[in-house]
Amino acid sequence: MTTIHRDTISMVRAHPGVYAPQDDSRLLCEVMPLAASPLGARALDLCTGTGVLALQAACLGARDVLAYDLDARAVACALDNAERIGVEVDARQGTLADALAEAPFDLVVSNPPYVPSPTAPEGRGVHRAWDAGADGRVVLDPLCDNAFDLLTPGGTMLIVQSEFAGVDRTIERLMRSGTTVDVVARRRIAFGPVMHARAEWLEATGALQPGRRSEELVVVRARRA
Repeated sequence: MTTIHRDTISMVRAHPGVYAPQDDSRLLCEVMPLAASPLGARALDLCTGTGVLALQAACLGARDVLAYDLDARAVACALDNAERIGVEVDARQGTLADALAEAPFDLVVSNPPYVPSPTAPEGRGVHRAWDAGADGRVVLDPLCDNAFDLLTPGGTMLIVQSEFAGVDRTIERLMRSGTTVDVVARRRIAFGPVMHARAEWLEATGALQPGRRSEELVVVRARRA
């Protein structure tokens, strides 16, 4: 059984217009076998992008992996990567509503858009991989609110996000949905190009300390009893 770690995540290729895996996806890939039980699971990857999280679940022995993304290019990319690596992933163009129609799942993983944006996310360009409204929670809030319904009894959801999208709010909404919640990983990283481009705006809003150019990534786990 193959596992995607830092030395093999390079096998995943991003098609034109599809955002390549970054530190957040890497962190969640590393945490997945430690914080969940992928072996034999029916798994969902929401906002799949290149499919890297879906592929990791498959490589860790998930029996059935369903992946959704809004962008048809991402779906094609995820399917291509699954074929290249040699695992089965059912990638589809769709939304949270489509995922709920296929629920419940033993394992749900997501690296959703979470970067605060001065404008509402529009269209389906590559920027939709990160733009998530003024508070970074356009996707996070509905995902958290539906956690219980997405999971089987005993199921686990893993979400990766930035500190700038309100980790406490994620925990609160997941708990309100009826799940048990904890933080299973944290990692501080230097700003990448997207966050550098937003830095002055974030400073102006008071969300970012002037001159600071780093963020903490957090993996939050929700479990249904």
